[in-house]
Amino acid sequence: MRIDTIHKTVNGKTYTSHLLRHAYRDHGKVRHRTIANLTGYPEEEIAAIRLALQHKGDLTQLASLRENLVLKQGLSVGAVFTLNAVAKRLGLHHALGNSQDGKRALWQVLARVINQGSRLSAVRLAASHAACDVLALDAFDEDDLYANLDWLACVTCCGVIRNGPRNWRRDGRRNSRPSSSGALSKTRTWRSIREPRWPPRSGG
Repeated sequence: MRIDTIHKTVNGKTYTSHLLRHAYRDHGKVRHRTIANLTGYPEEEIAAIRLALQHKGDLTQLASLRENLVLKQGLSVGAVFTLNAVAKRLGLHHALGNSQDGKRALWQVLARVINQGSRLSAVRLAASHAACDVLALDAFDEDDLYANLDWLACVTCCGVIRNGPRNWRRDGRRNSRPSSSGALSKTRTWRSIREPRWPPRSGG
């Protein structure tokens, strides 16, 4: 197995391809099978693969490189990414809105699914999971999450979270048969009232 570098000139422009190939015999003839096309990979990675193939008989010769390697565990992405996709399908993104308060509330829901615990544990969980990256969240601490619970109580009392998903579709349009509560005005869309005022206005 080896890496073949092929240079091809077309209309005065030279193209370079890197192919990982395996040589074998077929009825006495030497043939080559392309295992992978490495053209799109960085030159450093291609050089590393070529170096490993050159020392495939005794990789201990590369042991001196261990001193220069630093291993670091990255943030966990899978759990947050999967639960966030489920939350979108369930309409939680539309119900909570796109503000930082709405995103913190969403993270509190996802954190309870991943590992039930306190607000402090949700903060620590975000430090080991890619919560801020996936949800586009700003940095927060447990005090922010406790304040977020007050925000949730506020918007729930306004009837937005409780009545919104029943009266409004995901695309922001009103359902043909709204709920009997009549909590939302006919002239307002669901997206326009994601952050209600408190205390609520009379008649709103």
